[in-house]
Amino acid sequence: MHFGEAIEEERLVRLLRPGDGIDTVLSADVYGAGEADRLLGRALEGVERDTYCLVGAIGHDFYVGERQGPRGFPRFTDPGLRPQSEYGAYLRMATERSLERMGASHFDLLLLHNPDSTGFRSPAVWEGLEAVRAAGLTRSLGVAPGPANGFTLDLIDCFERFGGLIDWAMIILGPMEPWPGELTLAAARRSGVGLITRVVDYGGLFHDDIRPGHRFDHHDHRAFRPDGWVEEGLRRLALMRPYATRHDLTPLQLACAWNLAQEPVRCVVPTLIQEGGEGARAIEDKRAELGALTGRLAVGEPLLTPGEVAELREIGDNSGCMALKGASTEYDGPPLADRWPLDPERRSLAARWGIDPDSQLVHLDAPTPA
Repeated sequence: MHFGEAIEEERLVRLLRPGDGIDTVLSADVYGAGEADRLLGRALEGVERDTYCLVGAIGHDFYVGERQGPRGFPRFTDPGLRPQSEYGAYLRMATERSLERMGASHFDLLLLHNPDSTGFRSPAVWEGLEAVRAAGLTRSLGVAPGPANGFTLDLIDCFERFGGLIDWAMIILGPMEPWPGELTLAAARRSGVGLITRVVDYGGLFHDDIRPGHRFDHHDHRAFRPDGWVEEGLRRLALMRPYATRHDLTPLQLACAWNLAQEPVRCVVPTLIQEGGEGARAIEDKRAELGALTGRLAVGEPLLTPGEVAELREIGDNSGCMALKGASTEYDGPPLADRWPLDPERRSLAARWGIDPDSQLVHLDAPTPA
C-alpha cells in the first residue's frame, strides 16, 4: 500500500504469522492482484488452523476488469462486467480463488470489500454471499466500505436490508477520527453487527515516531492528506498523552482502547508501518506493542472510563473535516463507483436515525461555490 519504507518479503512473512497476542489475520484479494493472499498463505504454513481467525475480502474484479489508474480495479458489480444474474458465480469463484492462494479451506469471516451503491443494496449480491457461506467457504459474512471515509447512510441502509446475513462490518474510527464512523454505531448495535475499526493509528501518528515536518515519499498515500495534518495531529496527541500515562498505555494502545470502549467495536486494525529516517521504530516493536494490549484486555474490565472516552473524543473531534464518499448532499450527478446522490429513501433513513445529512455529513471547510 506504499506506506512508509518497503520491507523484504521474509521479514513481512514473519510479521504476518499469527501469534504473540495477534491471532486474527486479514487479506483482501485485490491487494497485489492476489499476491497479498499468497504472502499470507506463506505466513500461515504450519500454523494450526484452529489457533487463528482468517478474514478475507472480495469485491474488486481484477480477473476480468481492467485497472482504472489510481482508482484501481472496478467492482464486480460494474454493469460493464456482468449482469446481476452472474453475481453469485463471481462471488463463489473469487472466494475459492482467494482461499486457494492462501492454502486454506475456509474463512472465518468474508467481507464484501469496498462495495458500490449496488453492493450495498442488491439482494443478488447478498444472496450470492449467503450461498458462499452455505457452501462452507466462510463461517460469517460482513461488509467493509471504502476505500475513503464516509458511506454512513449506505452502511446503515445495508444493515436494515440485510442485517440478518451480516455478522461484521469494518469502518474507519479512532480518537482523532471519530466522525463520521460514530454515526453508525447505534445501527450496528441494533442489528447485532460487530465492528472492526481500521486506521486506528491515524496515519501512523499513534505509533509515535512521526515528527513535525516528516517527509513522505510521493507514493505514500499519506502524502495526499492536507498540509499540516501531522503538526495538528501531534498537537492533539500531546493533549491525549496524559490519558495514556494515567493507564500505563502507549499512544497506540490508548487509541485501540478508546475504540474498543465503543460498543459494538470488537476488533481494531491499526496499520503497522515501517517509517524511514532517524528515530523510526522497528515495525516488529510496533507489532509487539499491539500484541501486548491483548493481555490487558483479557481481564475484561474497560481500560478507560466513559468520561475519559468522551474527553478524548472532544480532543480529537474531526467533524466536517472532509468530503465524504457514498450517498451525499454534496454530490449531484450520475452514480460513480464510490459516490452517488442522496436519494429520498436514504434521506428518510437518515431521519429515522436522527442524522441530518445537510449538517452532519458535509465538509464544513469546503469552499463556497461562486
